Amino acid sequence: MAAGFDKNAEVYNALFKLGFGFVEVGTITPLKQYGNSKPRVFRLVEDEALINRLGFNNLGAKNIINRINSEMKNGLLGINIGPNKDSKEKTNDYLECLRVFHKIADYITINISSPNTEGLRNFHDQSKLDELLKTINNEKKRLKSNVPLVVKISPDMKRSDIDKTSDVLLENKISAVIVSNTSDSSREDLKNIQKYQKGGLSGKPIEKKSTDLISKFYNVLNGRIKIIGVGGVDSGKSAYEKFLAGANYVQLYTGMVYKGPNIVSMIKKELKELLLKDGVKNFNEIVGKKRSN
Repeated sequence: MAAGFDKNAEVYNALFKLGFGFVEVGTITPLKQYGNSKPRVFRLVEDEALINRLGFNNLGAKNIINRINSEMKNGLLGINIGPNKDSKEKTNDYLECLRVFHKIADYITINISSPNTEGLRNFHDQSKLDELLKTINNEKKRLKSNVPLVVKISPDMKRSDIDKTSDVLLENKISAVIVSNTSDSSREDLKNIQKYQKGGLSGKPIEKKSTDLISKFYNVLNGRIKIIGVGGVDSGKSAYEKFLAGANYVQLYTGMVYKGPNIVSMIKKELKELLLKDGVKNFNEIVGKKRSN
């Protein structure tokens, strides 16, 4: 399960029971915040998409860590962290969340890609990203923590920046990159009247965009960093395409909104059939087999 569904770590164990192999909660900020004003989530049914401008609404790091400590996790739990909306020192907000969650998280995702927090995507600048990750890694060392770090990127990033971004991720020993967050573009071909609502677009309309970006990152990273593929996953076929492009794991959110809570078992069943049909014994055999030009 991708971040954004279980923002306050309320239902992660229920999601494990639905068959999810890992659940990512958040995005969590140091302080509690309401987020943007409502309405802030829009269903584009004809497009099998969502647009959200939630704005990191959550109960704050200390409230959420207390909740997690009170209910032992029954699976692999990722914690997605970000800065408060009005924070003047965004880097310090990441550090504060790292301090709170590094002992309980199976991995921590550095969210630099939500389109709904002003200035957040500035961290896609390679020098700013490098400075941020070095500061976070220094704090990790000070905490004597081994928690894996993951970076979640935007599907709207310039393709010319992939090489430089990959270099920064490798230099800072990032364990995985999540490709990708929601898009604040990609609206031209949508059918629903609400297509120009401000916010991040998710679901089927960004499936190809994220898959193409996965393939490009895979060509550069070549297995040195794991890739978590997100964007339009709602079937065995769509998951299969993400693996072929180079994803080692996949996440979903919007797919469950439209296909319901049994989507995981449905995807696993369809994926197994596709693998058997193609004579594949393990999905790892197909990772990155469909390279982009």
